Amino acid sequence: MEIHGFAQAQAQAQVRSGVGSPSSGLPHRAALILARGGSKGIPLKNIKNLADHDEIERVAKVWGAKVHRRSPEVSKDDSSSLATIQEFIRQRLEVDIVCHIQATSPCLHPHHIREALQMITGQGFDYVFSVVRRHQFRWVEVDKKEGKNPTSPNIDVAYRPRRQDWPGELYENGSFYFYKRKDLENGLKQLGKIAYYEMLPEHSVDIDVDIDWPVAEQRVLRFGYFGREEKAAVRLFLCKVSGCLTSSKIYMSVSGEDLVAFSARDVAGVQMLKREDIEVILISSVNEPLSSGLLEKVSQQAGCGLRIEEQQKGFDVERLMKEKKLSWDEVAFMGSEAEDVEILSQVGLNAVPCDAPVADLIAAKYTCQRTAGHGAVREFAEYILTLKKKSLSHVNQDHIDRVHF
Repeated sequence: MEIHGFAQAQAQAQVRSGVGSPSSGLPHRAALILARGGSKGIPLKNIKNLADHDEIERVAKVWGAKVHRRSPEVSKDDSSSLATIQEFIRQRLEVDIVCHIQATSPCLHPHHIREALQMITGQGFDYVFSVVRRHQFRWVEVDKKEGKNPTSPNIDVAYRPRRQDWPGELYENGSFYFYKRKDLENGLKQLGKIAYYEMLPEHSVDIDVDIDWPVAEQRVLRFGYFGREEKAAVRLFLCKVSGCLTSSKIYMSVSGEDLVAFSARDVAGVQMLKREDIEVILISSVNEPLSSGLLEKVSQQAGCGLRIEEQQKGFDVERLMKEKKLSWDEVAFMGSEAEDVEILSQVGLNAVPCDAPVADLIAAKYTCQRTAGHGAVREFAEYILTLKKKSLSHVNQDHIDRVHF
């Protein structure tokens, strides 16, 4: 089973904002992300954390996208993106403009989409695609058996230019493609006005094979888009004990006492948050392998509160939020188990250690580089404080949602 997810304004939102509604006179726009589960290069690469195919749908819905399942006719290994998009517009007669966003280009920012869309709606272009400038000398491949010399279409070997003396060339970077409906319907065979949108190299990241992944991870951490960080006003940090603060290992002394180890770096991270008036509470459930007495000692050493949930269904965060008069956006949570997925998907800021069992099951806002019990909590604490610092500095980022596309 293969699906593609798409995000588009709901009818109510369109009327409310005037975006793409019949009364507004504006064309209806749909941002379409083709997200196959059957990638030959990297299985499930469309949702692999950079940080089964039903999992792609679940992650898409967690992040607010609608999901449209493609038919078997366009779900084959040789099915083209064009055929899939054409099927989509045949079923969505209201759509006038399609923005095909590549799921494997993680450094795309909202302002790229806004500016390219304006080229369609404001400047009259029919087809706009993203490019990146590269300074690479190309050579034409030859059959070595023929003994011919290779030739270059863009370099004279006698006058090899310096980078600063040569403007380079434009290459598609695959981040996005804007189309008008009429051009999609005729198979892009009679395009009118065409334009390219140039993106910076640091934002031009494409993941195709496994070796691309570590490079993309570093690029995303530095140049990726992480949402409206200016609103990251975290007031409460909830952290699971086993699998986050500790590595879930339990040691036993000669006398039969249970022992557990955790990192002094993580304790320092807790103290950093408390100094910034962010309350920290360790949470545990009925499935917790540590005894209540040992949990109490851990919370005392960490210098923070402790809540133990006795119910099998997991920790009741909503009850705690009402008690402290907080909203979901004001809560950060670090979890690691399947029982934590629901909370991870609802809080304003979430994280998982890189070795967490759910690391590949939830598109976490932040996936720690460090493992549980070995600095993951400190790492996430530093991330929370970085967002807070940016918020106080009034760092603004563009945002695209269902209403403002």
